[in-house]
Amino acid sequence: MTSALDESDKEKTRSVSVDLNNDASLLIDIPDALCERDKVKFTVHTKTTLSAFQKPEFSVPRQHEDFIWLHDTLVETEDYAGLIIPPAPPKPDFESPREKMHKLGEGEATMTKEEYNKMKQELEAEYLAVFKKTVQVHEIFLQRLSSHAILSKDRNFQIFLEYDQDLSVRRKNAKEMFGGFFKNMVKTADEVIISGIKEVDDFFEQEKTFLFYFTRICCILHLDKLSDLFEKLRKVEGRVASDQELKLTELLRYYMRDIQAAKDLLYRRARALADYEHSNKALDKARLKSKDVPQAEEHQQQCLQKFDKLSESGKRELTSFKGRRVVAFRKNLIEMAELEIKHAKNNVTLLQGCIDLLKSN
Repeated sequence: MTSALDESDKEKTRSVSVDLNNDASLLIDIPDALCERDKVKFTVHTKTTLSAFQKPEFSVPRQHEDFIWLHDTLVETEDYAGLIIPPAPPKPDFESPREKMHKLGEGEATMTKEEYNKMKQELEAEYLAVFKKTVQVHEIFLQRLSSHAILSKDRNFQIFLEYDQDLSVRRKNAKEMFGGFFKNMVKTADEVIISGIKEVDDFFEQEKTFLFYFTRICCILHLDKLSDLFEKLRKVEGRVASDQELKLTELLRYYMRDIQAAKDLLYRRARALADYEHSNKALDKARLKSKDVPQAEEHQQQCLQKFDKLSESGKRELTSFKGRRVVAFRKNLIEMAELEIKHAKNNVTLLQGCIDLLKSN
């Protein structure tokens, strides 16, 4: 199955955003995308007035693996340890609507033409909805980077936007994937160890507490399933998904990924605090033994500078994140309420029409 955005879809997709105040000096969108069986080819379009780029406007072809490469390079850059790295867009998954379409084809002989056409239309609408959401989350990732004062100037980000050939980014092999899994295991164990270290700044203690309980609430309420419920309700009501509804159903999933990125920042800072405390103990031992004191002092200063740097940038990032989060939730909850009122009015009008018809007969 192959699909691409038509002109009306392009305009609607451009109108969908999460919480971004785009800087006019670097504007990015995905005006076109083509879905093949096992991959999606995105057209990434950029308009800029920045002198770092060779041209003021350009478009390049990109695949999902290119987005993951960009995200991973940002996460692995030491200078960005004090920043909230925008979450990577999830891998496109068209398997469910594709499988349904295949089963529909197999059962065509047992159905009337009207039944078949109706089901085919519903499945095509479902497939298009998944396709639009895929384009949207990839576009949001790039817009989050372009609106960030530091990440927008990253050299790899500029290469991603400007290099007009295939980036030839290979997928991770089994050994690398296992290495990433092992690293996450170590990180989880490390978080347990450093959780016992007393926080020295009330701001970060409050942020850590909020993010922890927010995550717990999300787990208790199964917010990911709640967003699925919104989608099921839409199908029960027989409505074709609009871009506005796609945005609302994706909001909770988006912020769950974003909150994990914020928690990763807190982990990196806590790790730096633990290293600083260990360097203090090492310095005390060196002084006690009158051995390697200059080296221990230099290491302690390096650990302190790194911790202070992460604390300073982390406070800015988390404060900005809090502001975006509040504005986005308020805005989207209002839009959700307005959308439900709109559909309720339509249902009332339909019911009133039926009543009037019955009375007239």
